[in-house]
Amino acid sequence: MASQSLSSSRAQWTAKQNKLFEQALAVYDRDTPDRWHNIARAVGGKSADEVKRYYELLVKDVEHIEAGKAEAPEDLGGKHHEND
Repeated sequence: MASQSLSSSRAQWTAKQNKLFEQALAVYDRDTPDRWHNIARAVGGKSADEVKRYYELLVKDVEHIEAGKAEAPEDLGGKHHEND
């Protein structure tokens, strides 16, 4: 399942790398030449193949959540507690 793969992949990424990855995705869109190399350079410590694979896992995870096959993580709004 994609979320398991993403979870194990996430364990190898620091919080700082995750944030840099998100920011780089916003800067380097699909039409950017050498997109994955640029994102890898922005993240640091990851290859172009690693950031591309991470992105692909993330897309699959989102697709599973949107299809109702998986819950969104709590910290991203997956569950709401009435007492919160």
